[in-house]
Amino acid sequence: MRLNSPTCGLQQPHLARTALELLIFYLQAKMSRPVQARRLEGIDKNIWVEFVNLAATYSKVNLGQGFPDFPAPDFLTEALTRALGGGNHMLHQYTRAFGHPPLVKVLAQFFEKLLGRDLDPMTNVMVTVGAYQALFCCFQALVDEGDEVIIIEPFFDCYEPMVKMAGGTPVFVPLRPNPPKDGKLMSSADWQLDPAELASKFSERTKAIVLNSPNNPLGKVFSREELGLIAELCVKHDVLCISDEVYEWLVYDGKQHIRIASLQGMWDRTVIIGSAGKTFSATGWKVGWAVGPDRLLQHLRTVHQNSVYHCATIAQEAVAQGFQRELMLYGKPESYFVQLPKELQQKRDWLVQSLDGVGMKPIIPEGTYFLVADISPFKSDVPDVPNSDEPYDSRFAKWMVKNKGLAAIPLSAFYSEAHKNNYTNFIRFCFAKEEATLKAASDILQKWKQKKTSS
Repeated sequence: MRLNSPTCGLQQPHLARTALELLIFYLQAKMSRPVQARRLEGIDKNIWVEFVNLAATYSKVNLGQGFPDFPAPDFLTEALTRALGGGNHMLHQYTRAFGHPPLVKVLAQFFEKLLGRDLDPMTNVMVTVGAYQALFCCFQALVDEGDEVIIIEPFFDCYEPMVKMAGGTPVFVPLRPNPPKDGKLMSSADWQLDPAELASKFSERTKAIVLNSPNNPLGKVFSREELGLIAELCVKHDVLCISDEVYEWLVYDGKQHIRIASLQGMWDRTVIIGSAGKTFSATGWKVGWAVGPDRLLQHLRTVHQNSVYHCATIAQEAVAQGFQRELMLYGKPESYFVQLPKELQQKRDWLVQSLDGVGMKPIIPEGTYFLVADISPFKSDVPDVPNSDEPYDSRFAKWMVKNKGLAAIPLSAFYSEAHKNNYTNFIRFCFAKEEATLKAASDILQKWKQKKTSS
């Protein structure tokens, strides 16, 4: 067609409209189909992303996220230096997919001592990219569509989305506070399960229960009696136990961490989750493990080999050397596993005194990096908003980091959506920090109190 044709002016707008309509059609067709898998629906939000960003932007003192700001022990970093610069060039290459042989061997030796049973390092231990990946492997390998998984509230926040991603249904049961009547500060031991309520959550659909002892965020160390109740119900209903024990060495005041896998009938149905990051104060290394019977771990290995497949060889070598040292020093005063909880107990006590001194009542933890404090006396600073969808403690924590420069995490972040408003007068602090960091937090609290009393 010639551009000067008498019909050209009539047809060009028509052609343009047709081209535009086709473009709109193809764009709509392309955008109408969702790209994300259904298993991701409703789990895209993450409390840590929001509060880590807030802390990075506003905080002078970050007692929110759970990592030490003091160095890992010299013997561990020296082991890493040797692995990096030593003559064994194979430490820069792949190692065994399910765990570097020296590491699984020493872990098996260690847990033989702790559990009182023989372990095969090749079948009873699997090394993962942190405890997080060990948990992910558990849920993907052991939970099926329609299975129910009991989660004890408050809980480490990844349990719920991981259960849902595996196709399972979370069933929640709360630890309920029983405040002491003598006016003493509450302890994490005062938060307890109701035996009848717990029993009511077990059914023919229950596949597993997630146990976290010592518990994040409360710092609760479950007693032998409490673990016995859980074990009895697991055996009765043929239920698995995913036992998150990443804080196993961090227990205080002479408390004892009891491993549920050591109780009668529980070894064959339990996967123990551990973390070198928490054990050796090196959270960025991301070395974790799962310990359990081969009948369970064989399925975790299937998930592992088809996802991550392999963990950093050099980090595994250094952690193996750290455990070899601790195995030789087991129970002795110079053991890091003896020294670290003593140091952390002192830090805990410092923060307890600081919070109590300003009227923010702490719940004294029996273990972990964390303590929870009651913020009720400070509610006048951050008035409640009626009918707000956001829990009060979340708004308080945001206000505190923006206006006082002190970062903490709201306790509601550790509850299911249906229960987030049940305990909204509490926030969680991390005390695994340098003395200077804790003192800076105390200074902020003291100035805050002085401003309140003078106004």
